[in-house]
Amino acid sequence: MNREEYNRISKIILDSCITVHKEMGPGLLESVYELCLMKEFDLRNLKANNQVPIPLIYKGFELSREFRIDILVENAIILEIKSCENLLAVHKDQIISCLKLTKKKLGFLVNFNTPLLKDGFKRFVNNF
Repeated sequence: MNREEYNRISKIILDSCITVHKEMGPGLLESVYELCLMKEFDLRNLKANNQVPIPLIYKGFELSREFRIDILVENAIILEIKSCENLLAVHKDQIISCLKLTKKKLGFLVNFNTPLLKDGFKRFVNNF
């Protein structure tokens, strides 16, 4: 995927998040926003999967545990969904770690528990 395609899809993701936030408002569970986003992506013909299992590899060994990505869009962009009062450093570390472990280039950390979604929408890159 080239930069133009990443940018095109990123705009759709941001607009979808804003649409869900306007429709549902702040204060709901993360799982609610996740499901609403999945429907919004479907309506916009974006391929997205939620709760995507990723194997945990340590020093070349696959361990008996996996972690999950909230939403993976077009098999390229990671979304971590939050609904909390404030984003913490650990939330940012989480998306950065997900990008590194999956070797994906772009991810968004989205906190739906804000009056304006733009204040809760953060972009992260990995070797991009």
